[in-house]
Amino acid sequence: MAQATREYGEWPLKRLMTEVVGSGHKSADDMSRTQAREAFRRILGDEPDHTTLGAFWLANRWKRNTPEELAAYVDVMSEESVETATPDADPVDCGANYDGKGRSAILGVAAGVVAAAAGTPVVVHSGDRVPTQKQDAYKHVLDELGVRTEIEPSESADMVDEVGFGFYYQPAFNPGIDALFERRDNMGVRTFVNTVETLANPANASVHLGSFYHLAFAKKMVRTLARSETSSVERALFFQGMEGYDDVRPGETVVAEWPVTGEESDDEDIADFEIRTGEYGMDIESEDLQVDDIAEESAAITEAVLAGEREDGFADAVALNAALRIYAREDANSIQDGLEQAREAIADGSAAEILDDLRAF
Repeated sequence: MAQATREYGEWPLKRLMTEVVGSGHKSADDMSRTQAREAFRRILGDEPDHTTLGAFWLANRWKRNTPEELAAYVDVMSEESVETATPDADPVDCGANYDGKGRSAILGVAAGVVAAAAGTPVVVHSGDRVPTQKQDAYKHVLDELGVRTEIEPSESADMVDEVGFGFYYQPAFNPGIDALFERRDNMGVRTFVNTVETLANPANASVHLGSFYHLAFAKKMVRTLARSETSSVERALFFQGMEGYDDVRPGETVVAEWPVTGEESDDEDIADFEIRTGEYGMDIESEDLQVDDIAEESAAITEAVLAGEREDGFADAVALNAALRIYAREDANSIQDGLEQAREAIADGSAAEILDDLRAF
């Protein structure tokens, strides 16, 4: 313990449990940035006893992390685990939940390709069957499409610059988080790692697009980015995603945007507004986007939509999700303008060409 204290500081996880976070969800205290930083440094260094680590993760889940704590975790992850590779293009960083989807099609590959074809570079990143759900994610759709995914960060950056759409593979760019796989799997529930890994931003993008279940969580994510000392993100767009993924939920959907100045935003420059997806051509129910084999059917849908062979609800959903990416980067003045760009990129064959280029990369 003396050696650990000299290396890390005064706050081993057991002490944090006893004195700060471990007394229960109503009486626990929040950690300071210094305490949260030290905790995550110890975790990435595989220093804590496994029982203590599990208890710490669960205590954080009960008490709910503050933006200050999450920002500290993001900073330590960035400093000690993430290998960034910055493309010349400044893409939209899409941070979908790494543990994937289990009911509905993954539309982010198709939407990202369409956005790229319209002139908005896009980056996505994921692992491979990440706990706790260990379901299909970006990697698995791209694998089905014949796109190389197990590549080094420098290749991912080249993919962005050469194609307009890039994939970063977690074991390659974020090995410290990948090394926690077994510990996370044994937890049986999500931990704060599931949150911070989506903010890894391996391309050093200045725009982040993410999803949330509730608006309060979206605002917490914005505050996390604002408080992070390592984040390069200057603008963010969050929307209510299907299964927590970055595929917009049909119906009435809340969007959080940052930074926005003026009367429509709060004192932290966060604005929120509601869109009715039916008004943008996505006049379907969530059940209409459900599939049985997530990766295989998502890949088939992607191919058909990009080729202009589908004009159904899936095609409408892809176009609207692409529009949100275009709008997030401010390559369109409105979501409607982005939608028009997206539909044109499909109609003129540009999106299909991007998919061909991805396969050839």
